[in-house]
Amino acid sequence: MNVLFEEEGSFKVGHVMTEAEASLQVESISGKRSKIKAGNVLLKFKEPLGDFMKAAEAKAAELEVDFLWEMAPAEEFAFADFAAEYFGANPAPSLDAAAMVIRLHASPMYFYRKGKGRYKAAPEESLKAALAGQEKKRLQAEEVARMVAELVNGKLPERFPPHINTLLYRPDKNSLEYKALEQAMGESGKSALQLLIDAGGVVNHHDYHLGAFLFEYFPRGTGFAPVQVPASSGDGLPVAQVQAFSIDDASTTEIDDAFSVQWLADGQVRVGVHIAAPALGIPVGSELDQVVMNRLSTVYMPGNKITMLPDEFVSAFTLQEGKACPALSLYLLVSADGEVTPQETVLEQVFIAANLRHDTLETCFNEETLAAVDSADYAYKAELTYLWQFANQLEVARGKADPNRAPQLDYGFVIEGEHVSIVPRKRGSPIDKLVSELMILTNSYWGKLLADHDIPGIYRAQSAGKVRMTTRAEPHQGLGVAQYAWSSSPLRRAVDLINQRQLIACIAGEKAPYPKGQDLFVAMREFDAAYSAYLGFQNRMEHYWCLRYLQQEGIEEISGSVLRDGASVRVDGMPLVIKPEAMPTLTQGARVHVKIMSIDFWQGQCRAHFLRLEEGMQVVEEEEDAEMTEPVVDEVPAESMTNA
Repeated sequence: MNVLFEEEGSFKVGHVMTEAEASLQVESISGKRSKIKAGNVLLKFKEPLGDFMKAAEAKAAELEVDFLWEMAPAEEFAFADFAAEYFGANPAPSLDAAAMVIRLHASPMYFYRKGKGRYKAAPEESLKAALAGQEKKRLQAEEVARMVAELVNGKLPERFPPHINTLLYRPDKNSLEYKALEQAMGESGKSALQLLIDAGGVVNHHDYHLGAFLFEYFPRGTGFAPVQVPASSGDGLPVAQVQAFSIDDASTTEIDDAFSVQWLADGQVRVGVHIAAPALGIPVGSELDQVVMNRLSTVYMPGNKITMLPDEFVSAFTLQEGKACPALSLYLLVSADGEVTPQETVLEQVFIAANLRHDTLETCFNEETLAAVDSADYAYKAELTYLWQFANQLEVARGKADPNRAPQLDYGFVIEGEHVSIVPRKRGSPIDKLVSELMILTNSYWGKLLADHDIPGIYRAQSAGKVRMTTRAEPHQGLGVAQYAWSSSPLRRAVDLINQRQLIACIAGEKAPYPKGQDLFVAMREFDAAYSAYLGFQNRMEHYWCLRYLQQEGIEEISGSVLRDGASVRVDGMPLVIKPEAMPTLTQGARVHVKIMSIDFWQGQCRAHFLRLEEGMQVVEEEEDAEMTEPVVDEVPAESMTNA
């Protein structure tokens, strides 16, 4: 006796060697013996094994499944009974039954399996839906195949343009476009990016890098919904009896800070630091506040920026020349012998007499003119000279003055169309030191003011070399201050805006908007993450434009200094770090020459090869970049160093 049985989802036949109640031992045509469960046997037959399965499969292929479905009974049925009814009198009933079960089993949309050898015809609506789904899959498979062929041949499929960013930055692996791209990658051996470049879907490497950032952090675009700007934000505030001036880059629009100097009759000098007061126009929980807490900071990149606040709001609160602007002012009394006494913090209207700009100011206010006995006169010369001397005094008081420190450079980028210029700027220049020292003093004093009144704030702290954000007033060792609360850039940083709200409540004797430290945790944590991401993006774009500069100028050989790891080189004249091939083991600060081999703008990579050590150069230990860069990053590069 022979049997047809099911094993691992397929049908097989064999000759019965022995049979028990629960199992059988069978032998296949090839002579292989195996033990099968009795429950898996579907049909017993006497016909020789020979070509039984081949004949059954051939006969099953001739059966029209649509006709079988129409003939099938509405209730459950056994395949053998249905075969007998369908074929009628036939000299080979076992072969008919085998063909029937094979065809029914292969048509799960038409016939539902209900048990051993039993089936039920699918309801008409269910069958229609299943067939429609099958047809859809067939058409999708054809569409994917067509798109794969187009991609491999360098043509962009018609469906692709709306999905390019998703495919590049966060692909949906269930989408037809991704499936086509994945298959094309396998067939061509190219990356997804390269396929899209070859097909013309991605044409600009700058936009590719920018797009990655925008896709993650600004998925709804960088524009603003219409906002209601206060008509008279400074109404009712006292008017300061000072003429203030700001110092910023020429392209700066978010002018946060300005200064004033008054020489008093008793020989003391009254120094004013005036910070824009947008907190007056952004109520906690308002629609605009939600925008701020979503963006958290202005984003800077060479040649462009994404502001934290809408332009019309910035225009209302920026410290614009020729206007009386609402400001939170810190006044300091400085005695003739240099003793500093914080006099008061007041919310007031301050007349901004001038917006001084770096490009014109630096030509007359620099180390050389300050050292000259009789330099030419210029606007605010006396005030600037005094503030520079005061800044030097503040640096000494912080314990951070070091006349032997090697000068370090920061770099600004000027982007004009596709042309890039890299403008070096000495860190610690008179302009830089004046602004940064007064901002450190202001942020430190206002942080203390909040702490003294037991009002929570958001602070920057540093200990054991690690910089972190906290809601407690703790020392910042890198800056040499007892506490440091960012408060001087409320037009471009959410943390500063939050601290300004707390400060205004403090001086007004009102309840703080955030009465408990835990009220600030979420905003602090989200700001820290976003600010780090924004700075990382700024660095990546500066790296990109440095590579563009190398190509633009046709530079094939560069020089630089070896960094601590002994494998990386900081290139002279630009903020670019590369890892040349064939680098020998060198000490930090060693001067080397490197040959540019190739540049990949899409990947942001520069392949370079070590050439030689620079002859006649003394190896100097380069100062490690640390938190001391923060005063510059804090106030100056936010506009001037990245948006020249």
